[in-house]
Amino acid sequence: MKSFDVIVIGGGPGGYVGAIRCAQLDLKTACVEKSATLGGTCLNIGCIPSKALLESSERFASAKHTAAEHGVKIGEVGLDLDVMHDRRRAIVGKLTGGVEMLLKKNKVDRLHGLGRIVGRVDGQWHVAVKADDGSEETVSANNIIIATGSEPVALRGVAFDYERIVDSTGALEFPEVPKHLILVGAGVIGLELGSVWSRLGSKVTVLEYLDRILPGMDAEIAKEAHKSLARQGLEFVMGARVQAAERTGDTVKVSWLDKDGASHSIDGDRVLIAVGRRPYTDGLGLEAAGIEVDDRGRIVVDGELQTSAAGIFAVGDVIRGAMLAHKAEEEGVAVAETLAGLRAHMNYDAIPSVVYTHPEVASVGKTEEELTEAGIPYVKGRFRFGSNGRAMALGESEGLVKILAHAETDRVLGAHIFGARAGDLIAELATAINFGASSEDVARTCHAHPTLAEVVWEAAMDCSKRSIHK
Repeated sequence: MKSFDVIVIGGGPGGYVGAIRCAQLDLKTACVEKSATLGGTCLNIGCIPSKALLESSERFASAKHTAAEHGVKIGEVGLDLDVMHDRRRAIVGKLTGGVEMLLKKNKVDRLHGLGRIVGRVDGQWHVAVKADDGSEETVSANNIIIATGSEPVALRGVAFDYERIVDSTGALEFPEVPKHLILVGAGVIGLELGSVWSRLGSKVTVLEYLDRILPGMDAEIAKEAHKSLARQGLEFVMGARVQAAERTGDTVKVSWLDKDGASHSIDGDRVLIAVGRRPYTDGLGLEAAGIEVDDRGRIVVDGELQTSAAGIFAVGDVIRGAMLAHKAEEEGVAVAETLAGLRAHMNYDAIPSVVYTHPEVASVGKTEEELTEAGIPYVKGRFRFGSNGRAMALGESEGLVKILAHAETDRVLGAHIFGARAGDLIAELATAINFGASSEDVARTCHAHPTLAEVVWEAAMDCSKRSIHK
């Protein structure tokens, strides 16, 4: 039997990053992954392929609608969806192959198969790895890191047929642009994929159970995004409790109840169900290992990310917190460093989240609603992209930056951006939160001109009511 210091179950961002860090710290490491390619949902069917389509669709929309504003004459703009899909697949292939190479470079054993914890013998955990052909190999380790990720949640009364009624994976693979895409759920995944197909020519109707989009995001920023997406052509029906989706040929009828209980229905040729994700732990052997889960199926961990079974840790989407690839990566590194006897660190208040619509939405730290509910006194600094020279030159003057700082200490507690390249701009404010910086620290840092980063600077200045260009 092969024996290791650490066995990582799952080859997604949390798993492969954790495995590499373990190996860097001289821990003999194996990474078990059931899929043919590494990288998990993120690289294969999530973050990366969706961003490839978002970029391609944005360029298509720009060529069709806004290039002329820059004096660029293109003529009739056509769409080759097959080429767009080929580009997406090529990017995914390059990145997943790169992960495979990184594991080899760092001498991590790559075990292909479905991992299952079968028990503990003489202080070592045993993991059975079942290959695609049904054969099984058992390996052992002092420690296990569970990083098996998540999967889309189904909606009661609606069955996926994976052709006309699909999850996020299916929405990446539409062979033609839908005439009418019905999107159930106005969260991150739904709005990103809805944006892709809307730009390419689909009529997109969004059915959302809540009275707002992007739950969990700062309400003011979400409202700005809602208005912008509506102007771009997405149709929103709020307070819609979807009851059924019935397919007849190439048409799907989606039925829902409004907040007053009245029944409605709408027909489309494709339906995307994007109402969330759940931890993927099927067949993992949690019960046999004595690993506790909560009422949402998440693995319970302590402050060092150790489960109720000594020597078994869990990271990423299978535990509490936001389901974000970079959160999983940070947790994978933290566990590796803990196992190597180093002092690991996780600051969950400094983990940013990004929605790659156009414009982008980015957030880090506390929202206004969270600070109000907690009774924490705060001041607010705001600045709009419309007053920024670089934004005007880019033709991207929509949006704002909002910084929330403690009213007494001035420490940055949260930051929220709706605007061009928000996903890049939020990094400065994540750094500020991680280092305990004040809004004054950000305001007194010189920002190059002309850049979009000056919007962040002006918002920081506005926390003390001394913004220059507001």
